[in-house]
Amino acid sequence: MTCEPVRIDSWPRGILHLDGDGFFASIEQAIHPELKGRPVVTGIERGIVAAASYEAKAYGVKRGVPLSEVRKLCPQCVMLPSDYETYSLFSKRMYAIMRDFTPEVEEYSIDEAFADLTGFRMLYHCSYEEIARRMKIQVEKDLGITVSVGLSLSKSLAKLCSKFRKPSGFTAVPGHQLHILLARTPLEKVWGFGPNKTAYLNKLGLKTAYDYVRLSRDFVKRRLGKIGVEIWSELQGEYVYKIDVNAKQEYQSICKSKTFLPPSPDPDYVKAQLLRNLESACIKARRYDLVAGRMTVYLKRQNFTTVGLEAVLSRPTVATLQLAPLARGLFEKIFEGGTEYRATGVVLSHLEKAKPIQFGLFENPLQAVKIEEASKAIDAINAHYGKHSIFVGDALKLQGRPRGKNDIRTYRRDHLLPGETARRHIGLPLLAVDPDSRIIGACADATPKPPRILN
Repeated sequence: MTCEPVRIDSWPRGILHLDGDGFFASIEQAIHPELKGRPVVTGIERGIVAAASYEAKAYGVKRGVPLSEVRKLCPQCVMLPSDYETYSLFSKRMYAIMRDFTPEVEEYSIDEAFADLTGFRMLYHCSYEEIARRMKIQVEKDLGITVSVGLSLSKSLAKLCSKFRKPSGFTAVPGHQLHILLARTPLEKVWGFGPNKTAYLNKLGLKTAYDYVRLSRDFVKRRLGKIGVEIWSELQGEYVYKIDVNAKQEYQSICKSKTFLPPSPDPDYVKAQLLRNLESACIKARRYDLVAGRMTVYLKRQNFTTVGLEAVLSRPTVATLQLAPLARGLFEKIFEGGTEYRATGVVLSHLEKAKPIQFGLFENPLQAVKIEEASKAIDAINAHYGKHSIFVGDALKLQGRPRGKNDIRTYRRDHLLPGETARRHIGLPLLAVDPDSRIIGACADATPKPPRILN
């Protein structure tokens, strides 16, 4: 390697990035040991791959590929419905294991997390590499999945390292070896560089991350602004993007969408799906005490094209009963008779913290207050009896209707624990199933059934 070191100090900080390998598919293999070593994908309910195991990826199966294409690439692939409830519980357990090593853990996404190990060498009497390896082993042992771990001086570098070897990889790059990692990293692999920025840098003659960090700070600031300088500094090992240990409480927008199979041209059914999205988005916004200034609704056609409309609200709100008439009106404007739709979605944007209501000149204050109170009562009832126990009347069109492939039930949904209902589960995944499909541990009284698998 002919390039010169970027810095000579090895570990001014120890920042770790942990990344689940094929997270959803790996969890399915952990829950169902009979699937280990077999190609597995999740996402039957959407008709496209949500996650693929590495055995499936070996056949060229990627995320977002239609299942019909998967059958051509890998006829023996096992296809499962997504069980997001169980994936979320695994994710929480993964964060908890990481916090056993350090309190500074950032829950970046359901399958990724950052951790700051700085200062813990004295506590554990070992190097940062050894601490990171112990964490990796503990996660894999407790969850039965593999994870890839990167360790370096900043979040950007740690994320590069975790992607360097997969699956079950471990890459630690101290400061005096950064030039080797950066010289082997194409610009398009750098966290924060999109296709346009990469194309622009390529036109300047830059090919690798090392080429980028060799630019002067002034040049980067003039050409790429503040974000460009932040990425440039992170790649040099400066700790710019701090570990955020707080659970996410702030949102710029909230989006709820639903893909349904088979696609439908039925206006009542598609509208019912849209109103269900609206209810879910409003519930989440109220949970964080937010109100929305704008609402967007959209419909995705069977040919994957999308049509939508945005409305500016006269007063910020997330009361479903106030937004539902507006959503119906927008739906009537964008729905095209005779067209098959495969998905609907609602986006609540321009979110802000809820404040005392300021009524407009032509509003009915009494009615508005009653609707706000009704929303609180609905939330309380749904919290006790399960989400969507009370719903807007349009959603009645979803009741008892054949749901096609979307009705394929997850293993967790088919195995309720004593006291659970279809709408209300306790936060406990069914983790251990022996090769004879006998449930071990918490679900001893449940009648064991094999998982439903669609080949």
